Amino acid sequence: MDNNTETNSGILDPTTHGSRQGDLLELALNATENAKDYLFRTQKGDGHWVAELESNTTITSEYVFMCQMLGIDLSPKREQIIKYLSSKQKQDGSWGIAFNHAGDVSTTAETYLALRILGVDVSDARLKNAERYILANGGLEKIRIFTRINFASFGLFPWEAVPVIPPEFILFPPQSPVNIYTLSSWARGTMVPLFIIFHHRPLFALPNGKSAQNDWLDHLWLDPKSKNIPYSSPWLEILRKNGVGWKSFFSSADVFLKAYEKVQSKTPLSKLRQYAVKKCEQWVLEHQEKSGDWAGIFPPMVNGVIALCLNGHALDSDPVRRGLEAIERFGINDEEGFRVEACQSPVWDSIFALTACVDAGHDGRDSRLLAAREWISSKQILADYGDWKVYNPKGPSGGWSFEYENSWYPDVDDTAAIVIGFLKQDPSSGNTDVVRNAVDWIVSMQNTDGGWAAFDVNNDKLFLNQIPFSDMDSLCDPSSPDVTARVLEALGILDDPKYAEFCRKGLNYLRCTQEDQGSWFGRWGVNYVYGTSGVLAALSRHAISKDDPMVVKGIEWLKKVQNLDGGWGECLESYSDKSLMGKGASTASQTAWGLIGLLAYLPATDSSIQRGVRWLVERQNQTGSSRGSWAEEEFTGTGFPNHFYLRYHMYRHNFPLMALGRFCRSQLS
Repeated sequence: MDNNTETNSGILDPTTHGSRQGDLLELALNATENAKDYLFRTQKGDGHWVAELESNTTITSEYVFMCQMLGIDLSPKREQIIKYLSSKQKQDGSWGIAFNHAGDVSTTAETYLALRILGVDVSDARLKNAERYILANGGLEKIRIFTRINFASFGLFPWEAVPVIPPEFILFPPQSPVNIYTLSSWARGTMVPLFIIFHHRPLFALPNGKSAQNDWLDHLWLDPKSKNIPYSSPWLEILRKNGVGWKSFFSSADVFLKAYEKVQSKTPLSKLRQYAVKKCEQWVLEHQEKSGDWAGIFPPMVNGVIALCLNGHALDSDPVRRGLEAIERFGINDEEGFRVEACQSPVWDSIFALTACVDAGHDGRDSRLLAAREWISSKQILADYGDWKVYNPKGPSGGWSFEYENSWYPDVDDTAAIVIGFLKQDPSSGNTDVVRNAVDWIVSMQNTDGGWAAFDVNNDKLFLNQIPFSDMDSLCDPSSPDVTARVLEALGILDDPKYAEFCRKGLNYLRCTQEDQGSWFGRWGVNYVYGTSGVLAALSRHAISKDDPMVVKGIEWLKKVQNLDGGWGECLESYSDKSLMGKGASTASQTAWGLIGLLAYLPATDSSIQRGVRWLVERQNQTGSSRGSWAEEEFTGTGFPNHFYLRYHMYRHNFPLMALGRFCRSQLS
């Protein structure tokens, strides 16, 4: 439906409501009150907020795979899982990596297999449509590496067609150029248990039995007689095409490692392998939270459970039992069906809800906001351990993680957002231990290029993405403009000369990373609208003039990409095609980001701001349980650009409330 003619019964119809019948400020003030009311209705009893963090169907499908592998009975959830998976199928028979993205062969193949395991027959219309899509797009020959691993575990794909993932990798010391700590935190947490899985190369049974050449999905291959499909070009061809470089090096190394795999078990090298597997197991056990979680995200959790079982831990053993319980806590079972979240975002959701209320003029001393602050404060990580300390051993503790339980991986973005929210709620809190510990940890995490990344220091060895098993370009965690901007906004609000040099380097990083068009890249939100909004908000806190060319270009770009309906939107494809930068159907969260960026420098009377505010107030839900919030089906959060996207169910609420609140305060000042 065209965004300019939206007429859902729960949304204000711009032809009969909105600014055409009243003052825009009055309407915006009313919208902020309704939005705050929604937040307080949905606040948890202990003060925090959390909403669903939606991803694609691979997460729930892989949950089904895990249960099948470990013999866990799925019958109580069967119909609900089928209901959920079926509801996400696209018209062309595919499943995609996001609502607002085209179908994907790997996602479709994994969802297809999950439905088959759950008992859906191959003749079912849903599976026939999926079969046509898979075959039309190259068949199972086209699935990516991690889908290959899942399928190889059931004999549906040959292990020989999976890149070598040697457990011996864990033995490389942190001082070596390549080791597990040069991987991004999310890759590290996923890969270490995967080293164990690769060592065992398991073969689990499907409903048709156990076979190393299982033919259960042969109808999805273009040529089922030739399944040993290479995952990349032969290394000599790569060498001829790319010359000497990391891609050629890692491809040739994979040839060597495959030869090593064939002989290691028959030589004294087998002792080295056993030692490496044991070290991997120790690492996995050490990194498990008391609650059972690993890194607070699904892939390390499911891999951790499977790896421990393969290494001899029983289902009822303490680490496996706790791991399974943690995974179950990621499950949601409601009228939409049963699904599993990739992660949960209570800290992130809570601080933005608190900040939005304060931005909207709510008294920070309100008991409900004080309860939120107390809950968030209780989650601060003061433990003197964490993977971040490997390359930052003198850094003080004091960060926050994204999730309920994740003491090993505090992240800079969350921590900076909390500093911003706490200082806005109570400006005097800049001298408290909570805020000072947080800021001291943040500045200790600054990279040598002046920017900040999410989880680690100088985790920028981008050549690692040339490793064959990195087909998602996600093995590194370099500086990004959006995280850097959040940090600089926090430091700007704190306004302490002690941190001036950190700010100077950070501002220089932002100046150097501005795109020619005037925008900034958004690593963790979609995409240039998100990045540009955050940077402008940060620059305004450091007395960077409105006339500075960097600011002028940023504002001009945001105005240029504003949609005709007054909103802002950006498609996921902008990550792969810069010509689509800032282009897409208007959404509530992206419209809010556009407004937040402009409001950092422009008066509320600016026509672009007025049009954006009008878009939000005219589309606020007026009825039902979502009264006071906004509708948004699009995925506007980013996991891995081009490969994995997220739909934060509170983005469509928290950011519009922030934007409207800032508009109203600007108008009233």
